Amino acid sequence: MSPHFRLPVMMHALRPIRLVMITAVAAVTTAMFVTGCADMMVERADPALQKAAVNRDAVNVAATDIDPIMRGTVASETSLVGFDPLVVRGYGIVVGLRDTGSRQMPSDVRAFLSQELAKRGFGSGAPGSPKMTPQELLNSSDSAVVIVEGVIPPGAPKGSRFDVRVTTAPGTSTTSLEGGRLLVADLRPGPLYTGSRQPFPLAEGAGSIVINPFVEPNATQRDTINRSSGRILDGGLLSKDMKLKLRLQTPSHSRSESIQNTINTLFPLESKQKDQTAHGRSGETIDLTVPPSYRTRTGEFAELVRHTPLNVENAEQTAMAIRRSLLSNPGAAGAASWRWQALGKRALPMIQDLYEYPEEQPRFAALNTGAKLNDMLAVAPLLQMAHTSDSITYRTESIKLLGRMGVNAEIELGLRELLDDPDVEIRLAAFEALDKRRDPHIIGIEMGKKFVLNIVPSKYKMIYVSQSGQPRIVIFGEDVEVKRPMTLYTWSGRLIIKADEGDKLLEVFYRERPETPAVVDRVKPDMSSLVGYFARRPTPDRPESGVNFTYSETISALHELWRLKYIACDFRAEQDRILAEVLRDDKGEKDLRPEFMVEDGNSESDEVGPRSISEIGATRGSDLETASVGSGLDAAKARKDTVPR
Repeated sequence: MSPHFRLPVMMHALRPIRLVMITAVAAVTTAMFVTGCADMMVERADPALQKAAVNRDAVNVAATDIDPIMRGTVASETSLVGFDPLVVRGYGIVVGLRDTGSRQMPSDVRAFLSQELAKRGFGSGAPGSPKMTPQELLNSSDSAVVIVEGVIPPGAPKGSRFDVRVTTAPGTSTTSLEGGRLLVADLRPGPLYTGSRQPFPLAEGAGSIVINPFVEPNATQRDTINRSSGRILDGGLLSKDMKLKLRLQTPSHSRSESIQNTINTLFPLESKQKDQTAHGRSGETIDLTVPPSYRTRTGEFAELVRHTPLNVENAEQTAMAIRRSLLSNPGAAGAASWRWQALGKRALPMIQDLYEYPEEQPRFAALNTGAKLNDMLAVAPLLQMAHTSDSITYRTESIKLLGRMGVNAEIELGLRELLDDPDVEIRLAAFEALDKRRDPHIIGIEMGKKFVLNIVPSKYKMIYVSQSGQPRIVIFGEDVEVKRPMTLYTWSGRLIIKADEGDKLLEVFYRERPETPAVVDRVKPDMSSLVGYFARRPTPDRPESGVNFTYSETISALHELWRLKYIACDFRAEQDRILAEVLRDDKGEKDLRPEFMVEDGNSESDEVGPRSISEIGATRGSDLETASVGSGLDAAKARKDTVPR
């Protein structure tokens, strides 16, 4: 087996993507962080590529094709069903636009949305219901009909969240969705329908739209960005469990019962878990229920199930056999670590001496296992790898593992030092790990329900913004502020910020619309005060000044200040990190891989063979990998999508 592993990197827009070959650490780590859909792609894969993927997977189903290190596991006798991402979509209504919406729409769409709005109480006169009638809302130039698309993460339980994409519907004349908010919209699998043929909804989409945060809002004639589409971070809410199943390659009631009992031994019934983790429905199929503790780690759960030993006795001997196989073939590091994890803490005495093994692949396989099983003996070697390894991948993955381990002051002290590391990837990984551990050195401020502002102590000044999942602005360095003298004139004159040499405050002029009164305030120049002012909405209870910017408007204003060199620091967006990883991996061997498969019918009809789940997707991420800071969310260029034109 090659000591390299293929890490899927989903690329923005619908086109064939390339797999890059990276060191075997990715085999140990990326497969383990399957916390949702690999990347929030909303485009459907090319049918020919889907067919090729099906044919490829069919070859892998036979037990004889199982890697030797996987023999004697659940994966050697079963195939996992239902672990493909599922595209859902629906029609919705965006409100809160600044006269950039449209009353135009196809008649069938208008009739459908009128019924949906009536169901939600619009115009009913009931206490607490919206006063506008459905037709008044649909005829407003401050609203727009959109198509909402999202990808439900594989195996996700009810209540899971995911990003959604919003696009102006065909047949409308909406010019911009900037500043808009999507009302609750039902999301269904399959093509868009407006009549009785619609399947039952699986999820809902709602929330504030993030559009192209790095150019001027509403300046549609002054940039080349497609402002008719955007994203709602964590805007999708799953209303039904996405079931996982195991299908026996050789149907047998006795074998099905044996596998079921083995899985339930590894995953006993948890509090508030209604059904057993594994429930044999027949001699051919076993239903799987994701335990509550794996709610956000469905991929990790699936890998542990697949690597569960069929014979739970003699765990120590099995762990030693896996060790011997790994040392003779370091390329099996990923499978070895999963198998040790499935054995549980009984495997630890057999691998702890590998924490100091000279070769990095076996060493990291053992450390990964130790961290996942919360073995505190792994802390010091992981910190050493995070600080000294020549591989950026080993360093960042070691930091992630430390972030998920139990209480240990040594971890916090070691990770804080990495906030001053020269490599931006290491600083970001250290911040995320410390934030996950709720370290008091990381300051977090909730900006209403819009986003989180983090202040991070570091000698390297930087602004970092997220573009998937939790909206977040992170300020590295406690003394980042706007330089003076300065004058910022942007957003077609709606936002002006100025200050003279020696001024302690910035003068801010903002007008929401050309016809509305202007707001003039004086604001402190430090980033915490300025971001708070941008996001804050004054209320009678909290009359502090503010201009109520959206998340994307706040980022846009900060980016414009940075672009004009009024903020002396680095500026990074989330896609920069993914692009950096792509460029690193691009040095290796490449292979053509189709984008994820999407079914049109019942999710039970698609089967995933014994290949690693990580080939479907490693982490819950974004489809912004190929974008630069200045490109925004969606470039206005020809590309395939699911929206009929």
